[in-house]
Amino acid sequence: MEIKIDDARYWKNCVDSIVNLVDEGTFTVAKEGISLKAMDPSGISMVSFFMPNKAFSKYDIEKSTQIGLNLENFDKILASARSNEQLVMKESDNKLLIEFIGQNSRRRYKLPLIDVKKEVEKEPKIDFEATVEVKSEMFKEILKDATLLSTYIGFRAEKDSFFVIAKGDAGELEEEHASNADIIKKLEVSKPSNATFNLDYLQRMISACPQNSSIVLSLKTEEPIRIDYKIGDASISYYLAPYMES
Repeated sequence: MEIKIDDARYWKNCVDSIVNLVDEGTFTVAKEGISLKAMDPSGISMVSFFMPNKAFSKYDIEKSTQIGLNLENFDKILASARSNEQLVMKESDNKLLIEFIGQNSRRRYKLPLIDVKKEVEKEPKIDFEATVEVKSEMFKEILKDATLLSTYIGFRAEKDSFFVIAKGDAGELEEEHASNADIIKKLEVSKPSNATFNLDYLQRMISACPQNSSIVLSLKTEEPIRIDYKIGDASISYYLAPYMES
């Protein structure tokens, strides 16, 4: 296996979207591209990542390969990527060889492969009743505002409006955004839907989403939310179980 990407920092951004939620995982390197599915340690959220082979300048694999890694250590190494460096990844002797290639330099690391004990999880099958596509930078600001009052945030999607509700001992926040509001790029509702979620998890999930991009929220009352966005050619989906008041 030998994989090369021309912008090492781009791959770092992609891995950020995973390591924000899980600290270890198994990449499946297959003919069509690289994928990873993993649950977070608490079991209430899941990440599903896919990068197609076209995103790489070299993609040479003989057969489908499993690459289990401590993602925190992997991310630390990727953080050392410098401007205009290329990245080459190879598997050899139960290690992942990571090589940064600059104009006149090369820098190599080796990471041990690990056996990730949790099995690959299937994505939940949910017949979502509402889909809201929002501008990423504005949605990040909404979540930031909600943290002033609460550790949870509620979403409600109706035919012509999207509501955000946060309640805590310090007070309450409610925002209503009509379907033609600046933050909304698309609002499709087959049935009014609402659910409440952990704010910290949501912020970690969307933190790697690029500015001037879109985030798609898929909702069904009291069911897990699905969050989708892209980082270049890479597709990221998250699932987060709703908060149920006892």
